[in-house]
Amino acid sequence: MSRADAQKVVRIGGASAFLVDSALAVPQLLAAGGLDYLIFDYLAEASMGLLGRFQAADPAGGFGGDFLSVHVGPYLKEIARQGIKVVANAGGVNPAGLSAALQQLIAQSDLKLKVAYVDGDDLRGQLDALRRAAPQDMFTGAAFPEGKVISANAYLGAFQIAAALEAGADIVITGRVVDSALALGPLIHEFGWSAQQYDLLAAGTLAGHLLECGAQVTGGTFTDWQEVPRWEDIGFPIGECHADGTLILTKPPGSGGMVSVGTVAEQLLYEVSNPADYIVADVRCDFSDVTLTQLGPDRVRVSGARGRAPTDTYKVCLTYEDGWRAIAYQPLIGEDAVAKGERQGQALFARARRLLQARGLADFSATACVIIGAERSFGAHAQPGAAREVVVKLVADHQDKLGADLFAREQWTAVSGMSVGTSINLATQVLPVTGLYLCLIDKRSVTPRLTQEGATLSLPDAPGVAAAAACAAAGPVASPPPEAETVPLLQLAWARSGDKGHLFNVAVIARRPEFLPWLRAALTPQAVAEWYRHLGHGGEPPRVERYEVPGLCALNLVVHDSLEGGINASTQLDPAAKGMAQLLLRFPVAVPATLLQGVP
Repeated sequence: MSRADAQKVVRIGGASAFLVDSALAVPQLLAAGGLDYLIFDYLAEASMGLLGRFQAADPAGGFGGDFLSVHVGPYLKEIARQGIKVVANAGGVNPAGLSAALQQLIAQSDLKLKVAYVDGDDLRGQLDALRRAAPQDMFTGAAFPEGKVISANAYLGAFQIAAALEAGADIVITGRVVDSALALGPLIHEFGWSAQQYDLLAAGTLAGHLLECGAQVTGGTFTDWQEVPRWEDIGFPIGECHADGTLILTKPPGSGGMVSVGTVAEQLLYEVSNPADYIVADVRCDFSDVTLTQLGPDRVRVSGARGRAPTDTYKVCLTYEDGWRAIAYQPLIGEDAVAKGERQGQALFARARRLLQARGLADFSATACVIIGAERSFGAHAQPGAAREVVVKLVADHQDKLGADLFAREQWTAVSGMSVGTSINLATQVLPVTGLYLCLIDKRSVTPRLTQEGATLSLPDAPGVAAAAACAAAGPVASPPPEAETVPLLQLAWARSGDKGHLFNVAVIARRPEFLPWLRAALTPQAVAEWYRHLGHGGEPPRVERYEVPGLCALNLVVHDSLEGGINASTQLDPAAKGMAQLLLRFPVAVPATLLQGVP
């Protein structure tokens, strides 16, 4: 490494975490000044299905329109003036379409910015080959879906983005790439990292993972929410990236939010399964010994990621048509509101089934009555009290739109023919249901492409090596002494949860290192599974895996087959699993009383 590279710092701003993130981010980050890159993450499993439907309705669409109208379009001149480069996966299922629209906007603004786009991830033209290969869903083992495919995309890597920047692109648009590639690509370009420098690629992947979820790393959704100042002006993250892979996380001066060991640790384990084996297209990462150091107010140093050779497969996300869903929200006020709501929901389902039968239609494929306000999300640990004001969420799925429409109409009758206290429905929707299917595909069957100034190049990734199982070693388990005191998990740890298809993870990070053995003793996979029993199937608790993260003094809990079809199809109140960690905060943990001195 040259002396110049050793001193070089690349500053990246994380400006979007999802398809419709805040309009505050870009002007805030531009006002901070000194940035080299702005990155925008628009895509998730749910958004791929949504964008696929947009393109089906309008072949010229299928990309993130906010990129043009909200996030980048209004600030093109200032971005150009500051010399900031932009990388975004806003291309969705149509990166060529967004690139063309963006170039038109650039010309209208009388600017000379160069645009490139990366594609080759779209596999809708290869569905017959995919079906013949008949891969199983990588999480559930389900067969290839029979419904009409909406989108099918491989998760590409970062080297095509780096190549675009090397060729002089000012703005790089991609389709489905690994989220973290949005930052890793610029770092490969800036520091000249090679495809075999696995530790550096893992460090760059970690930088991208921390930056791509926007304000989630700067205090958004933090366990200790009371400590986070000014949500209304929360700062979006800035990563100061070094050639040795070291990262310093910060945010714009004077903005709200906070950057602390706790906020960064929570985001580091967000939507991660095995932290010792975090697999992306370019590298297999080991985050288990990553360390976080608070350097000062709103400045956290991140180091210690390790990497090894990538696998020989890409992850594929496929979404498909899976029938229709009616959703209704009925306010219900008064004594015994919960019991009234449950009776009303079941009565409406029974009535609608009679109407289906009378019309010769099949039964609903799924129904759900969720009483919002009764703590049903907590299962056996609910503490609803005397709830006298609830919202009855009713969901009815049917393979035909007519069946869903029938329920959507009939549920209105509750306001005059069922429970006293039923008010006017807040909202009723009939929507198509999007199924989710995740599998692996041989890298040799996918060809990433880079298009710039009318020329298209095929830039295949290295084939990688066959995946081998990786395990994290279990740490020592402590036995509670006689003088142990039982306290809720919240007193001892921070916790963050997130969905990933049909499963979710809960990261539990010890507030102090000495708490970890006691957390480990309490949070066994069996005990956690029992706590989440109400999310399992057939009355059985879900399967739970636990991973050690010694660098963060943390445990990562992965709860399988618990989201009823993932974020697109789940009938639960929390299909994105944002609140699953909250359900665990009162989990009882026995610790020596002496360790609790000074603990609030």
